Amino acid sequence: MLKTTPKMIAFTAGLAVVLASGCASVSKEQLDEVRSMAESAASKADSASATADKAMETAQSAMSKADAAQRSAEDAQACCNANTQKIDRMFEKAMTK
Repeated sequence: MLKTTPKMIAFTAGLAVVLASGCASVSKEQLDEVRSMAESAASKADSASATADKAMETAQSAMSKADAAQRSAEDAQACCNANTQKIDRMFEKAMTK
């Protein structure tokens, strides 16, 4: 799919101005070469966009897993704190007897 970018619009507008002004004579081969370059650039941009989308998906998955790991660590710490409090109470109770 060909995406329109500001650079492509500027390039196309510039080419149209040059052609319309009569300052240059552009052959079909030159025009085909420019078209080929534009299509290649668009293809590379599409590929880069797909790669960026995949990277974003991977980053979001990693963030989700990191959040789950953080919750697990917080749960483990809460359990540890509760056990420490129980042991402290048991020790204090044993010392008062």
